[in-house]
Amino acid sequence: MWECGSPPSGKSEARAIGVAGRERSALFYMAQGRLWQLQGRFDREEFGGILYAAMKAVQLVESIPRYLLTKAIGTFYRPAFWGPLAMLCYREVPEPSRPGPRWVKVRTRYGGICGSDLNTILLRDSPVLSAFVSFPFVPGHENVGVIVEAGSEVDGFAVGDRVVVEPLLPCATRGIAEPCEFCQRHEFSLCQNFTSGDLAPGFGIGTCRDTGGSWGPYFVAHQSQLLAVPDSVSDENALMAEPFAVALQAVLGNLPAEDETVLVLGAGVIGLCTVAGLRAVGSGARVVVIAKYPFQGEMARRLGADMVIDQRATDYYQAVAEATGGALYRPVLGKRVLIGGADRVYECVGSDGSIDDSLRLAGNGGTVVLVGLAAIPKRVDWTPIWMKELTVKGHFWCSTQVFRGQRVRTMRLTLDWMAEGRLDLAPLVTHRFRPEEYRRALAVTTAKGKHRVLKSAFIFE
Repeated sequence: MWECGSPPSGKSEARAIGVAGRERSALFYMAQGRLWQLQGRFDREEFGGILYAAMKAVQLVESIPRYLLTKAIGTFYRPAFWGPLAMLCYREVPEPSRPGPRWVKVRTRYGGICGSDLNTILLRDSPVLSAFVSFPFVPGHENVGVIVEAGSEVDGFAVGDRVVVEPLLPCATRGIAEPCEFCQRHEFSLCQNFTSGDLAPGFGIGTCRDTGGSWGPYFVAHQSQLLAVPDSVSDENALMAEPFAVALQAVLGNLPAEDETVLVLGAGVIGLCTVAGLRAVGSGARVVVIAKYPFQGEMARRLGADMVIDQRATDYYQAVAEATGGALYRPVLGKRVLIGGADRVYECVGSDGSIDDSLRLAGNGGTVVLVGLAAIPKRVDWTPIWMKELTVKGHFWCSTQVFRGQRVRTMRLTLDWMAEGRLDLAPLVTHRFRPEEYRRALAVTTAKGKHRVLKSAFIFE
């Protein structure tokens, strides 16, 4: 494996993307030729019928020593997670090539920094997820870009088209002739083959070494993942199509009744998109939002929240009790529990405290929807689940959902609403960085309260 920050030497092993989408390795010995570095970039060189090129990108490498060291230092010094000893680095990497004739290469315009990306970089993810990634990979799944190469069997798209890419890599992208039962039902987020077929393991772009991700100048995508961006939709709005579709997936799968009181826990991008999603589908439910920062609360109101509770300036348990007509009870030890709370809770943070709050603040017989990326919660009391007979549901990424009697792609629906002027999420894109500024980008983004960050992104043009 290449050291972070160091390009491969003439005698080192360089990993690259090969034909049919499988990883290939070529030993670049002097006798076979070498990969020359010219004017700060790698020139193209052919080895064994495979054409290699390189680009500068942010990349996450696999290294147990780096993981252990960064995990230890990062507990008290957060910049260690993107410092010189981290698993993350900015360096020259092989440019991904199209695995087959139905694939395109996309030149990135914007690559969003998602909370899931931050969880990966801050080493908060459950080890379970390691079975569904392939190292080294270029992070980034929120995207908007332009097609620069198209395979001979690509239909409906051409070089020069501006697109967003649905990140998931289910059966169709992996060349699996007999799709799994979930892909046959177009429930792609439940695909059973994220580690099989023609591609290396990976839930989606930004976790698969074969495809690249939107934190690099180029990535590749299968035709089935492509969505054309209407001319009237800005790059900033297009970038927000994926995070909004994630929230919309959860909303459509758990649509509240008109007389319900809904609690949205967390007013980061996913929480804000959940509020916007509820209003976009026409829900008249009462929407209460718990926001950590005032600037998040302001945006929640703009997007349709009926009530915003400042988590740090008020007793938010008492505020939710008053908003729902419930009663708070204090046990001998531990946090209070609410009886008669919210009918439906969308938990959009994924932290131990937020998950615990979601169970305590949900009303009797209510539903808790886990939209935030919970990993290994350590301080969650599960008692309210059985005591209040709660339904707890998980949602993963974006795919298709039933809307007004038809199964639709949630990202397509999002872009259509944006084109119609019904949905404008461009104001959520508050911070932009060049990819070589990745350390500053991550420092700013992880201090969102200080810098008033909603959505930050890497910009390539």
